[in-house]
Amino acid sequence: MLRIGDHILPNGLILAPMAGVTDRPFRLLCRRLGADMAVSEMVTANTDLWHTPKSRRRMDHAGEPAPVSVQIAGAEPLMLAEAARRNADNGAQIIDINMGCPARKVCNRAAGSALLGDERLVGHILEAVVAAVDVPVTLKIRLGLDRAHMNALSVARIAEQSGVQALAVHGRTRACRFRGAVDYDAIAAVKRRVTLPVIANGDVSTPEQARVVLEHTGADGLMIGRAAQGRPWIFRDIQCYLETGRVPDAPDADALWTLLREHLEGLYSLYGEATGVRVARKHIGWYLQAHAAHGTCRAGIMAAEDTRTQLARVFECLQRHHSEVMAA
Repeated sequence: MLRIGDHILPNGLILAPMAGVTDRPFRLLCRRLGADMAVSEMVTANTDLWHTPKSRRRMDHAGEPAPVSVQIAGAEPLMLAEAARRNADNGAQIIDINMGCPARKVCNRAAGSALLGDERLVGHILEAVVAAVDVPVTLKIRLGLDRAHMNALSVARIAEQSGVQALAVHGRTRACRFRGAVDYDAIAAVKRRVTLPVIANGDVSTPEQARVVLEHTGADGLMIGRAAQGRPWIFRDIQCYLETGRVPDAPDADALWTLLREHLEGLYSLYGEATGVRVARKHIGWYLQAHAAHGTCRAGIMAAEDTRTQLARVFECLQRHHSEVMAA
């Protein structure tokens, strides 16, 4: 069990924020399939940019179950505090601060994981945001800028002293980006030295690995990102495995079609037809790859320009794959 303020996450399973991926339809699906919380896509702290369609969509939480967690990113304490206040007024029940993103376009603005190089600024930001809102504040970090500058423990202590109520630690440095092995020993070291809840993040891709990471790190929860792309049921699988030692069967063609149709129709509703079709392509690719059903279907699906054709071609692909499996 993971507690963040007054919010109880029974299994401690969280969908990680991923720009361009964890929009509202995907968050809703992951919640329905076992995630205790789904963090929003990163929202810029610069409120002058919130008038764009992208920002408005990222701040749309209609129909989301509690707790609604919104991640904000920036490098200026007062600006982040104001962004936190406005998001709380807009329905955010948890404010998450991004100090973990290694993307150059974020770090070049001294935000994301670049902030780990300035612990004094980290403290100012955390204190300003915690003071600005009445909802819990959480923080997502990496181990440091690089292997020579691993300061996750120091940042964790600053977070603890500032009133942050949970800490997610990705077990790589900024320099590693998403390459190389995740350092679960470093996450365990942070967990041992602080009292606030620690959430382990990085390359948890199977239920079996989830158990190993929880036991090895002593973490209070797991944050899962890329492994949920095309497999939103991974949260259900982990929950079942932790409780029973059994991994449920993967969705068959009919169940996968039901999930995919629900997801795609949510995307079409949020983005509109033209943009929805384009956004859907990457998700379809992930689903079909996870189901080993992409093969020769992929080109035709990706070429579809309207929702009706896209849905029809996905259905045909899944049915064809099912027939081939049954005939084998």
